[in-house]
Amino acid sequence: MMQSARCDRISVLVRMALSIAVLCLLPATLQAQTPRLQGQSASAAGMGNAFVAQADDPSALHYNPAGMTQLHGFQNLFGTALIGGTTTFTGPTGATVMGDRNGSVAWPPPGHIYLTANLKDLGIHALGDLTAGVGLTSPFGSLTRYPNDGPFRTAVTFNTLPLLDIKPTVAYKLNDQLSFGLGADIYTFSGLFGEGHVEQKSIWPGGLGIPAGSLVELNGSDTAAGFNVSLLYTPFRNADGKPLANIGLVYRSQATLHLSGALLANGASVSPASATFVLPQVFSAGMAVWPVRTREREWKLELDVDYVGWKANRNLDIHLANGAVIPNPQNWQNAYTIMIGTEYRWLHVAAMPEWEVALRGGYMNQQVQIPDRTFNPGVPSANTHIPSVGIGFACRANGSFLGLVRCGDVGIGQLKPKLFAIDLAYQAGIYEVRSVVGNQNPTVNGRYETLIHVGSLSLRFNY
Repeated sequence: MMQSARCDRISVLVRMALSIAVLCLLPATLQAQTPRLQGQSASAAGMGNAFVAQADDPSALHYNPAGMTQLHGFQNLFGTALIGGTTTFTGPTGATVMGDRNGSVAWPPPGHIYLTANLKDLGIHALGDLTAGVGLTSPFGSLTRYPNDGPFRTAVTFNTLPLLDIKPTVAYKLNDQLSFGLGADIYTFSGLFGEGHVEQKSIWPGGLGIPAGSLVELNGSDTAAGFNVSLLYTPFRNADGKPLANIGLVYRSQATLHLSGALLANGASVSPASATFVLPQVFSAGMAVWPVRTREREWKLELDVDYVGWKANRNLDIHLANGAVIPNPQNWQNAYTIMIGTEYRWLHVAAMPEWEVALRGGYMNQQVQIPDRTFNPGVPSANTHIPSVGIGFACRANGSFLGLVRCGDVGIGQLKPKLFAIDLAYQAGIYEVRSVVGNQNPTVNGRYETLIHVGSLSLRFNY
């Protein structure tokens, strides 16, 4: 009887997770301020995405899957991000144009969802200390729109990459010091998510029998798989068994998308088209320390480094069905991202019994990855400074949400959480002014100024 009830609860949780995934991601395309979208939960975003070594909520599925072994029972986290901002171009002659994220705020917004289950807590002991999970995220891409009469209209007027990453993952706790994670990254496109393909539009300069001035679209889609392996090492713990220092390491493999689509002119098909896009391998490392970690308060400091192998993206040459090739060299370069973050958490607030409150702050520095020669205004790229702030509220089951309902009753049907949390974050992407010279399309040469705003919201339920 108990086993049957447990299976029923698992079934309800899986159905709930899939429903949330549809609600969050069904209309979404990937809107990102850089080719790699860092923020995949509001709690991590508030700390400048310095979360590889902390990894203690369900977004560990993305940041460091080995950290899933720190989670108990069923846990679910889902959320979204509102992204806005502009890129202003000034050409050598003084001509200017402004691009945006397909509106003042990119809509529909990208989403993230994670579901984790500690199998021992479910009474499944045969597999040892194993935690399983699945996630859906939007990890790579860009969305930028410029006027069709802009100065570099023959290069790009619209660019988007609505890529989805499905992440089945497991993590195993070897002992109190060491945990390992292993997962798949299934990258795919779907008509359920935006246009369901890579898409770039421009105004045709002439050639291939297409009249000059035509609005040309190139698109394509595919499914590819990669993998990730991760480690979490905890050398020191306090008397309650909580980490005082963590070291996290993650490797994400390269994956190759063989995009298949079409070349369109003014909406009419000209030819089937194909191209190859290589998603980079990523190495991540982080160290977190807790100078204060008592039953009343916690203070964390973390430093993370990402190394992204963008050099693998050498070209996006377009191959047409008649054998013609439209050259599209890329020759991107590998790049580092530095992330620094902190969190101060009050575990017991006198004025708010049964609540926890967390204040967060962080900073990211991203290096440029696209050289002047192949720079594409559809993908903002410059050395970037990204400060962030965040706040989190966690309510235990007996607490009161908005003074109206017990937090333990904030659930779906008979599913009642032991803890309900709301996390909010704001990030400002401050791009250094970039002057592009020597581009393969001379109309692209000029000065680019970009500022991006990102507001994130995540909801978490622990069962």
